[in-house]
Amino acid sequence: MSDISLNLSYAGGGAARRRPPRGNRGGHKRFPNRTHQRSFPGRGHAHRDARPEHGAPPRQNGAFAQLVSSPGGALCGHRAPSSARQPPAPIAGSRGCGAKPGEPAERRPAPAAAHRPSPAESHRAAAQTSARIPTKYLALDCEMVGTGPKGSISKLARCSLVSYDGDVVYDKFINPPVPVTDYRTRWSGIRRSDLVNAAPYSEARKEILRLLMGKVVIGHAVHNDFNVLGYSHPAALTRDTSRIPLLNQRAGFAATECASLKRLTKAIFNRDIQTGKKGHSSVEDARATMELYKVVEEEWERTLASSRSQ
Repeated sequence: MSDISLNLSYAGGGAARRRPPRGNRGGHKRFPNRTHQRSFPGRGHAHRDARPEHGAPPRQNGAFAQLVSSPGGALCGHRAPSSARQPPAPIAGSRGCGAKPGEPAERRPAPAAAHRPSPAESHRAAAQTSARIPTKYLALDCEMVGTGPKGSISKLARCSLVSYDGDVVYDKFINPPVPVTDYRTRWSGIRRSDLVNAAPYSEARKEILRLLMGKVVIGHAVHNDFNVLGYSHPAALTRDTSRIPLLNQRAGFAATECASLKRLTKAIFNRDIQTGKKGHSSVEDARATMELYKVVEEEWERTLASSRSQ
C-alpha cells in the first residue's frame, strides 16, 4: 500500500465533488498535520474553501464564475445561459470610416444617400427659411408734404420702419431739399416745427435704403413710399397689403377692391387708426400694416412660393 494519495476531481450536476483516494480511507487521520486543499476542475489546488455546496447553481456574475468558467462561456462542462453570454468584442483598431471611438463596427449606421433638391424644393425651402426669420421683415410707412405750386409735388417729411414684432427700427423727420408749400398736417401730421432740425433728405435716404437692403418690405400702397424715396425694391421682396385678395376676403370686401389701411384695420381688428385732427402717425400705420400681413402670412408666402416654382 502506497502512502501517496491521489486526489481526483470531476464536475457533475453543476458542482464539483471530491473523490476519496483509493485504498486510503480515513486519510485525514493518517496525515493530521497536512492541510487538505479542496480542488476545482481544471484549477488544481489554487483556491481553498471556495467550492459551492452540492447542487447549488454556479454564480455567473461573481468571482467564482470568473474562475471556473471556460473561455467559451461554459461552466464545468455546462453551457452558460443565453442571458449571461457576452457578444464578441470588436477587433481593436477597426472602427471604420465615420465611427465613434469604441463603437462596434456592427452598430455603425449606414451612410445616407446624397439627395440633390429640385428647383421647386429649393424655392419652397427659401420661402420657409425666410418666413422663420423675423429680422428679414420690415414694415415701411412714409408721410409726405407738398412742394411746388399749391403743394402738388409730394416730398418725404417722415419715415418709419418697424420690425416683425412692431418695434421701431427707424423713425425720423426729414427736411425736403426744396421749400415746403403745404404741410398737409391734417393727413401727414407734419408741422413746420417738426422740420426745423430734421435730417437732410440725402442723408436720411442713405440710412433708409441701407436698412431696406435685402429685407422683405411690407407696406400699404408701398409703391408711393418707394416713389418718394426715389427707390425701386425687388418685387420678390415686396409685400403690398393693399393688393392682396386674401385680406379683402377676411375683411368681407370684394377681392379686387383697393381698401384703405384704416378700413382694413377696422374690419379685421375692430380697431380705429388715423383718428383725430393731429394727422397720421407713420409708426402707427407701419405697425398696422405688419399686423395685417401676419394675418395672412402663411397662406400668402405659400402661394408666392408655389407660383415661383412653376
